[in-house]
Amino acid sequence: MRNRKLLSGLFGFVVVLAFAVAVQAQQPAVNMITAEELKTKLANNEQVTVIDVRSSEGFANSTTTVKGSVHLKLRKLKSRLNYAPLKDLPRTREIVTYCACPNDESSISAARVLQAAGFTRVRVLQGGWHEWLRAKGPVQPRMRS
Repeated sequence: MRNRKLLSGLFGFVVVLAFAVAVQAQQPAVNMITAEELKTKLANNEQVTVIDVRSSEGFANSTTTVKGSVHLKLRKLKSRLNYAPLKDLPRTREIVTYCACPNDESSISAARVLQAAGFTRVRVLQGGWHEWLRAKGPVQPRMRS
């Protein structure tokens, strides 16, 4: 009886694990870009749209943003697809998202939203805002709300 419960529990765990792997496999791959690569693109005036998805608090507590970036709230990103600047962007435009959270979680989520909307060249700034500052990337004053 004890072995049967153990096997049943193990089987349940394997099913849950298999489901989690299947769900993860269905999500599109998210490509990363280093701060140095993005600095080069900006210095060469390449067409790249940079989206700051830092939390409202993180954004408000900062005096600067990545040069040329636009701040969009992650939770409203999907609804903002129908408005400028996203509405007018070619789906082939390179887009870089960044945040200030551990493991780039918000910027990866934003990249997935953009990919699902048909954008084909979406990348995440590896290390986000903190890496950008460490790499001495160009910044601009934050627009006051």
